[in-house]
Amino acid sequence: MEIFAFGIAKDILKTNKLILETDGNISVKELKIKLMEMFPEFQKLASLKIAVNNEYQEDGFEIKIGDEVALIPPVCGG
Repeated sequence: MEIFAFGIAKDILKTNKLILETDGNISVKELKIKLMEMFPEFQKLASLKIAVNNEYQEDGFEIKIGDEVALIPPVCGG
């Protein structure tokens, strides 16, 4: 599974794209847990949104093989 990262998520991964091996489909919540296990810095974020095929998804959403996945960290602006 290809995961694209933006903002501080990219800094945590030290790359803008992560290849994650899975045994099949995975829920958004399972992905977040896996990322926090692999990269504990994600636990410090106030929030982390997951976009699948350019749409934000909730924890129960199932990510399928071949879906485009993006990590969207909290943003602020003015």
